[in-house]
Amino acid sequence: MRDPPADNRRLWNEWSDGFQALWYADTDEDPPPAPCPFTEDAPGGAQPNLLPTVEGVDFVELGCGGGQATVGTAAAGADRAVGVDFSGGQLRHARPLRDHYGLDAEFVQGDVTEVPLADGSFDVAFSGWVLQMVRDLDAYFAEARRVLRDEGVLVFDLPHPFYELFDPETATLERSYHGNPRRTISISETHESDLAVFDHTVGGLHNAAVRGGFDIRRVLEPGSDDPEDYDDDPLPSNQPDLMATVPRSLRLWAVVR
Repeated sequence: MRDPPADNRRLWNEWSDGFQALWYADTDEDPPPAPCPFTEDAPGGAQPNLLPTVEGVDFVELGCGGGQATVGTAAAGADRAVGVDFSGGQLRHARPLRDHYGLDAEFVQGDVTEVPLADGSFDVAFSGWVLQMVRDLDAYFAEARRVLRDEGVLVFDLPHPFYELFDPETATLERSYHGNPRRTISISETHESDLAVFDHTVGGLHNAAVRGGFDIRRVLEPGSDDPEDYDDDPLPSNQPDLMATVPRSLRLWAVVR
């Protein structure tokens, strides 16, 4: 069997320019978008009882891609902001974004299941749409727990596993929620590798986090029943009518136990 992390790394290196262009990182906008994932307008809103502010915190983004959340959190006042990603192609977009904002964010190449950072170095960790590409959830949560300090906060979101069961064009169920979580996604005919993803169940994510030393404090399924609220979403797999019926994303807030 081919190794999903190796294939995915190769694909992200090939696809990084196109993906970042899709997310407007390479447009002429000034400044380029770099949203902080903990603001009121973030999916599910802010959670001030769990994270009153990011000012003065040490923050790590596990699976940072083009670095938008790392840069956005640095701009929001984090004392230290570090992004980790296994794709050098993605990191080549992250560093210019940091430089554009004139911030002291750091970017490190490494896998989220084997993070090249010291124990207990951070107060807050975030992964945005990353865990669907992680086969070994236990390894991910063990590493997130290791790099966080006591009472540290972990926030992660990903495609909602229930949404992923539907054919986005016909809005009909095409797979079982209880089936094999692994599947592949063809990005385009120009890429030899397919993207390997794992549709972990909500219960599987929750239980893996608990095994890893976290208490789950929030389970959020942000969305709207109005299709027009999704008209500006750029991903081709995002269909407004379906998104208004089935939750598109899932976000969990966890605290080190």
